[in-house]
Amino acid sequence: MGSADIVPGVSGGTIALITGIYEHLVHAISKIRFRCLKPLLKGNFNEFKLKFEEDIDYRFFIPLLLGIGIAMLSLAKVITYCMDVYTAVTYSFFLGLILASSYVLYRQIAKVSLKHIFFTVIGLVLAYIFVSLNPIAANHSLPVLFVSGLIAICAMILPGISGSFLLLLLGQYEHMLNAIETFNIVEIVVFIVGAVIGILGFSRLLNYLLENYKEMTMAFLIGVMIGTLKIPAVNIVQSASTGIFDIVTCIVAAVAGLVIIIVMETRFDYIE
Repeated sequence: MGSADIVPGVSGGTIALITGIYEHLVHAISKIRFRCLKPLLKGNFNEFKLKFEEDIDYRFFIPLLLGIGIAMLSLAKVITYCMDVYTAVTYSFFLGLILASSYVLYRQIAKVSLKHIFFTVIGLVLAYIFVSLNPIAANHSLPVLFVSGLIAICAMILPGISGSFLLLLLGQYEHMLNAIETFNIVEIVVFIVGAVIGILGFSRLLNYLLENYKEMTMAFLIGVMIGTLKIPAVNIVQSASTGIFDIVTCIVAAVAGLVIIIVMETRFDYIE
């Protein structure tokens, strides 16, 4: 998820869905209440421990957050290097990832109906319009970084919607990558605080939709993923040469991305 979240156009939520932890993730976030703080302030550590275990699924969150954090810190430079030097091949790989991920979502729908197709088309149109927007020329003050974290995190837990691309539109993507690379503690902490507040609120809405309108939600997200294919497609066309070697390399990279997702989905399909 951490690797996916730093790539514009690829969603960490998609990886969560493929590995079978998505609904667990959304539900675990939505039930966080911080009721444990009250007994902690009163010095009642037994009640604090009880409330903490009820409110926060720490056995799930600790390894997940460690994995995300390690990936972001270690792969930020690798991803930016690949996107700068091997642009066409890298985005071809991303295109394969997104195509295969939309198939994974399609499998979540028991029987496709006109209603599902309608929501898919709506998602596709909205996503296409969204990715066609021009980046905002914004400053990098701490309040702006706080709001950017609050907004972008909502996209990061949605399959098909890239939080990093949303940061790109907000004019904060390269700045936050640099903050991670240089380990700018203040900016990272402010961004994370905004993200925590955003995800706690948004996860409740998402959990409700998944519990009551799961197939409609998945159909909409399939459309979103197809609509966001414009991002890698444009980068491939603008960066790739017409040479046969480059074309074959891009095709191989796309197929590799597609195969990886299909294999992962098959491998993790047993997880409840």
